[in-house]
Amino acid sequence: MSSKILYITRRAEFAASHRLKVTGWDDNANSIAFGKCANLHNHGHTYTIELTVAGTPDETTGMLMDLTELKKLIQEHIINHVDHKNLNEDVPWLQGINPTAENLCVEFWKRIQPYMPAHVRLYKIKIWETENNAAAYKGE
Repeated sequence: MSSKILYITRRAEFAASHRLKVTGWDDNANSIAFGKCANLHNHGHTYTIELTVAGTPDETTGMLMDLTELKKLIQEHIINHVDHKNLNEDVPWLQGINPTAENLCVEFWKRIQPYMPAHVRLYKIKIWETENNAAAYKGE
């Protein structure tokens, strides 16, 4: 039996708006901290999520996991809830969370981790907010 640990990554995109703010700060302080993302009327991005799983490939198929199944999990448990939404207002499980790319990584992890097949482990979630800015989370 193979003991190689391999990794596969699936990417997906979604479009969403948000307003980054710290409750209790005035608009000027939020603007200084978060720039355009503190816009009173929200600010949008086309996000890219990269979800990486790790495990030992099946000896017969050579596959760690069917990428179509990983795509379905991402779509069902994340994308369907956030695509074309206001992350501050339209997503119940993001309520009360400042929707930074960093916080989205953590919340997406919590959201999808329970649905991972037993033979793989969620290794990393990376969120690209722009083509130049990304955050990643590898769990606790």
